Amino acid sequence: MQPDTNLNPDTDDLPLRANTNHILVRHYVLDLTLHFDRRVISGSVVLFLEPSSGSGSKTEDGIGPGSCIIEAGRSHDVYVCRSHNEDTVEDGTEGIGKAMTKVEKILGAGERDGAEFQALSGVRAQTPPETEMIQSSHLWETTSDDDFTLVMDCCDLHVSKVEEVDISSVFASESPARRLVLSSSSLQFYRDQWSLQVRKNGVASAQGFPRALRICYETRPTGGSVRWTKDQDNRVCVYTAGSPINNRALFPCQEPPVAMSTWQATVRAPSECVVLMSGEEEAVSVGDGDTSLLIWNYYVTMPMPASTFTLAVGHWRQVPAEIAPEVERGLKTDCSKTAKLGARPGERVQADQMSGHGSSFSEVVKGSPLKTGSGDQTTHSDSALCYSALEDATLSVTDYSGIVDDSISCSHDDYPCRFTEESARSQRVIPHRVFGPVSLLQKAQVGVLKLLPRCLAAAHTILGVHPFPRLDVLIVPAGFSSLGMASPHIIFLSQSVLCVGSPGTEEKSLSLCGSRICHEIAHSWFGLVIGARDWTEEWISEGFATYLEDIIWAQAQKLPSQETAEQSDLKALLRWRRLSDELQNSDEALQILRPNMGNTGQVSDSGSSTVKHALNPDKTFMQVHYLKGYFLLRFLASQVGEQQFINFFRLFVKKYHGQLILSQDFLQMLLITFPDLEREGLTLSAIHADWLDRPGIPKWLYERSAVWSQARLVEEVKAEVVKWILLSQSHQGKGRKRKRIEPKVNYKEFRTGNPVGRYLGSVHPTYLCQLKLPKPIQLGVHTGDNTHTLTSEQLVVLLELLLEEEELSVPTMLALQRTYSLQDQDAEVQHRWCELVAMGVYLYGELMVQEDPQQQALARRCLSLVQEEMDQSARRVVEEMVL
Repeated sequence: MQPDTNLNPDTDDLPLRANTNHILVRHYVLDLTLHFDRRVISGSVVLFLEPSSGSGSKTEDGIGPGSCIIEAGRSHDVYVCRSHNEDTVEDGTEGIGKAMTKVEKILGAGERDGAEFQALSGVRAQTPPETEMIQSSHLWETTSDDDFTLVMDCCDLHVSKVEEVDISSVFASESPARRLVLSSSSLQFYRDQWSLQVRKNGVASAQGFPRALRICYETRPTGGSVRWTKDQDNRVCVYTAGSPINNRALFPCQEPPVAMSTWQATVRAPSECVVLMSGEEEAVSVGDGDTSLLIWNYYVTMPMPASTFTLAVGHWRQVPAEIAPEVERGLKTDCSKTAKLGARPGERVQADQMSGHGSSFSEVVKGSPLKTGSGDQTTHSDSALCYSALEDATLSVTDYSGIVDDSISCSHDDYPCRFTEESARSQRVIPHRVFGPVSLLQKAQVGVLKLLPRCLAAAHTILGVHPFPRLDVLIVPAGFSSLGMASPHIIFLSQSVLCVGSPGTEEKSLSLCGSRICHEIAHSWFGLVIGARDWTEEWISEGFATYLEDIIWAQAQKLPSQETAEQSDLKALLRWRRLSDELQNSDEALQILRPNMGNTGQVSDSGSSTVKHALNPDKTFMQVHYLKGYFLLRFLASQVGEQQFINFFRLFVKKYHGQLILSQDFLQMLLITFPDLEREGLTLSAIHADWLDRPGIPKWLYERSAVWSQARLVEEVKAEVVKWILLSQSHQGKGRKRKRIEPKVNYKEFRTGNPVGRYLGSVHPTYLCQLKLPKPIQLGVHTGDNTHTLTSEQLVVLLELLLEEEELSVPTMLALQRTYSLQDQDAEVQHRWCELVAMGVYLYGELMVQEDPQQQALARRCLSLVQEEMDQSARRVVEEMVL
């Protein structure tokens, strides 16, 4: 039974090769060791398999269709396979949190270091060359095409062996537990660029294929799923990079979203490192015998796509609620001395609090004793704050949770679901921690740690039960390619969202941090607990999170309804400008939210498919799924009313949590809930035609953008623009010509003639009367009564409009910087300011196309300084332009 071979490797489509219609992985058991010296991860993964047909009946081994967790006994070397809903095992084994530390005994610990790995594989003691795309076991050629082939998504991995794990039921008198025994039989395998294929001689069907197998392998330093780099303290770290290829270069897996599975992982890392991962409980590290490694164990019981598995290992430290004075002084001097790495329990409380080793969420509640490390000493400390009081009197009193019936009828596969737990319904703030490099602890404490409980409570108010029981937030290294990434139980945040500027000015940059936190939290509902069945429908995740971030952030700020509406319209204008610019400068094929159109969700007979344009480097930098998806939801909200639309979100979550959806699932339920929409002509086919299945901008969006352009907050900005243009014109001969090849988007609502006239013509008379034009000699002073009150979003609009000017004088630029304290603003504002300072020529491509030797040399110099920190996709694109 051959896997599909009709995939064209020369396209920009990502192949999903796993034959999920034949056989499914229900559970992964990973045993991984990190080698910081070689920048690789070695180990094994055990796959628990189930034929896709006949999934409702028990197999010959007596194992039912549900996923399982491997438990290790404290007093027995007996490993049991049990379903998640079992409360006890009958051989005296203890809870999974401690039990998993012994999983290696059954799965083998032979892959702990590179030498042993290479001894197993029989290869020379060196990393395989990157150009090697084909690999196979010695006896692959002895197999027949008539044999059943298990196809796993896999790339950038060196596989040493694949062996069967025999699951047999042993009903001894002392214990009815099912024991797992390693078989001595090896399986034959073949690996090409995108897949790992496994066969067992003479087995012709999925029903006869082994129910469990172990794959021993090693990652490559430049594999696309994990990124080895240095953090902001210049310490080596590694983390999962996410899309476009997800986790197939971390472990062989089934990438199609329909392959929902559970997992558990044992990770060995240097003792000074912290291991963060998708997992339902905080891991407590234990020593690994006589080695210098620590063992960390994580697990999940909610089946999710393998693409959501997330790992981060580095010299992170937990952000304390308060930073001790000696630590704060250390942040300004030598960050490596702030906390003593590898300190023993009780040796230095501050070091242990910052490392995050050993403290469990259940223990850190309202000042309860906090365990430090693995020792018996305890200490009371607010510095290890992991949990915020649920009764926070300062949180908003507006609560929509009672509007919709709280009864739940789960439609997903059986697993411990938080939506049915009474205690989870009232848990507004889930346990949470924040981690980062030592040098960023203070900024993370001021911004992320203080905002996180408010954002979590606001999300609960809007959407209801938190899908996951806990949350870690990690400030990732500088080369992270986006502002954030959400995974089960863990969020990656870019350092760009942190508060900037001098002490006391942090409030100016909280908006970006807060809204980004809300965006990533929203993914817990849309993107994770409800996912897209077809990866091409990214808008189901990103469009929803973008729409919800504004609502959740407004709730977290306790904004009155009028201010909420004004801020929403201002952000809509900014997003409209970005979307318009993007759609004018991109391939139409990349502008479609549902590129497979009527074939969305369809796969081959085996279950394999391709993700359209997933490997196109241009797509990496596009936001169309965020922005166009956001505007589609705004359009739908305008048709039914925003509050009714939020209520509908809660209904939708209650029905579809734990499941995968397509666009039509959401839209059809909306049309059924609000039948007047179809009577007014808004049908499913009309939404597909206007929004999802074609490029460009729908008519409603064009019309609505004109309204946003006349909003009060925008009018205030236009008045400021007029003043700065007049100031610049008063410095004749001191300007610098901008050298854009072509202007950005022409926004007709702003252009009525000459540079000043086009703004005067669009400014409301109320604001014209308030204009106080600056005198030419008054440079660097306040140029108006209200300029200092501009929000960060207003400053972005201001700088974007000034960027369209042909000429601005140097004194005007200096006055701009002083007037708005631009050095203390958030990354979005500073991004536009840098562009304005550079006269619009600051991107690598723009520097190169000017054909100015000095500018081109600058581009190459900048690339040489940051290329090691850059995301691989971004680096590849820039290198093509510059080199």
